[in-house]
Amino acid sequence: MQPEITVVKASGKSEPFDGSKLEASLVRAGADKKLAEDLTEHISLEITDGMATSQIYKHALFLLHKRLRPAAVKYSLRRAIQELGPSGFPFEDYIGSVLKEKGYEVKTDEIVMGGCVSHEVDVVAWNENKLIMAEAKFHNEIGLKSDVKVALYVKARMDDLKEVMHDYGRPRHLDEGWLITNTKFTDTAIRYAECKGLKLIGWNYPKKGNLQEMIEDSGLHPLTCLTHLSGSQKRMLLSREIVLCRTLIEDPSILKSIGFSDAKAKLVYDEIKNLQ
Repeated sequence: MQPEITVVKASGKSEPFDGSKLEASLVRAGADKKLAEDLTEHISLEITDGMATSQIYKHALFLLHKRLRPAAVKYSLRRAIQELGPSGFPFEDYIGSVLKEKGYEVKTDEIVMGGCVSHEVDVVAWNENKLIMAEAKFHNEIGLKSDVKVALYVKARMDDLKEVMHDYGRPRHLDEGWLITNTKFTDTAIRYAECKGLKLIGWNYPKKGNLQEMIEDSGLHPLTCLTHLSGSQKRMLLSREIVLCRTLIEDPSILKSIGFSDAKAKLVYDEIKNLQ
């Protein structure tokens, strides 16, 4: 009997390697079952005890990139969101873009008066039926989680904001308060939020309507997920506040301005189209 192989998660916690989790993540990225099984078997043979899950991810991405580039792009989406942090482009502005695509009017970094004090609200979104105010918590490390202290703080702020009328679209009360993060929540934060009616949106929480689904449904993939752009090219575009893949399609002059030939630009455009 082979000894159990332990891997180390981004949080620093060790757990037994589970090939079914890796296989499921590859299927979610767009690989068919046979390809996911083949890649999982290949990777499993090369995993050593104590290996970081980030190393396993990089290996899986490398193999997926060779076999199925569009799936590799989707597989890298979570880290692509994480790469927005150092660019200086605020996470809340990206969330605002996603909500606009869903039909909301949006304002970010709003100062909003509550029943007792004013609050700086990261995202305010509204349509005819609903007014949402959201706290956006961005973490530079995937292993970091938003804990119950954050949930308590946000719930108290949202309760204060619900006490008064707000003039977004029309005079109205706040319908939903959200806490949204690019990573995960602790189990305690989830239990508290479910008990108190605070809506949590994390990378893979809840099962329906999580951040990954919101991004994929909106089609607003960040350019950091593109494999035909180098790291320096991504940083150059982000420094110019060009963040969305869609922007590159809408304005063909952008890639030309950083020295892309028509042939190389076409590779980027084809990659973006494969994300849809």
